[in-house]
Amino acid sequence: MMNDHRIDALSPGTFSLDGQEVEFGPGDTLLQAARRAGHYIPHLCWHPDFAAHGSCRLCTVRVNGRSGAACTIQASSGQEVESDTPELNAQRKTLLQMLFVEGNHFCPSCEKSGNCLLQATAYQMGMAGPHFEEFYPDRRVDASHPELLLDLNRCILCGLCVRASAREDKHVFAMGGRGVTSHLLVNSESGQLGDSAISLSDHAADICPVGAILPKRRGFVIPIGQRRFDSRPVSQEDAT
Repeated sequence: MMNDHRIDALSPGTFSLDGQEVEFGPGDTLLQAARRAGHYIPHLCWHPDFAAHGSCRLCTVRVNGRSGAACTIQASSGQEVESDTPELNAQRKTLLQMLFVEGNHFCPSCEKSGNCLLQATAYQMGMAGPHFEEFYPDRRVDASHPELLLDLNRCILCGLCVRASAREDKHVFAMGGRGVTSHLLVNSESGQLGDSAISLSDHAADICPVGAILPKRRGFVIPIGQRRFDSRPVSQEDAT
C-alpha cells in the first residue's frame, strides 16, 4: 500500500517556503513548485526540459530540519522548507567559489559573460572574489568542429549537454572519471567534437549554462549590457 507521504506527493497541496505558502501540483518537486510560484532557489544543473540530476547541490534546502536537493525532493503537504537563510546562502557561495577556481572562469574574456548562469548566480549570492587559491587547470580546447567550440576549461560538469544529446538520440557527450578526475567526454573515434554527430541546431549545442560550448563566428552579436542577465538578476528571471 502507498504510504501517506507518497499519496501527498501525488496530490495537489501546499508547503511552506521561508514562511510563505507555496502551492504544488501532482508530481512536483520543491524546485518546480517554487519556481512556478515565483520563488527563486539557486541552481545550476537543473533544467525544466529534463529530469532532476541533483549533482551541483546548489539548490540544497532544509525540509523539516533535514537537508536535501530541492530539485529532487517531491513536494508534500505540510513541509516546512527553508532556502533563503544565511547558512544555506553561505554554503552556496562557497560552492560557487570552488567552481570558479576549478576552471577558467575569467568572465571579462568570455563570450558568455552576461548570459552565464554561473556568473549570474555568483552575483546573486554576493560573491566578490574566488576566495580559494585558483587551480589554473590546463584542459583541452576543441575547435575541430566547423560551427562549435568546446572549451573544457569552463565546463562545470552539470551534465546538461549529456542529457540533451541523449534525448536527441545522438549521445555525443558522456561523463568520465570520478571525483577530481571527472571530465566531459566526446563520443567519437578521435575524441574530437568535429568527428561527432553534433550539429549547431542540436539542443545539446546551446544548453550549456556557462561558456564551455559556444557557436563560432558569433562574438558579441548581443552587445555587453543587453544580454540576458544584464537587464535583471537571475532571481527575477528564474522565478518567472
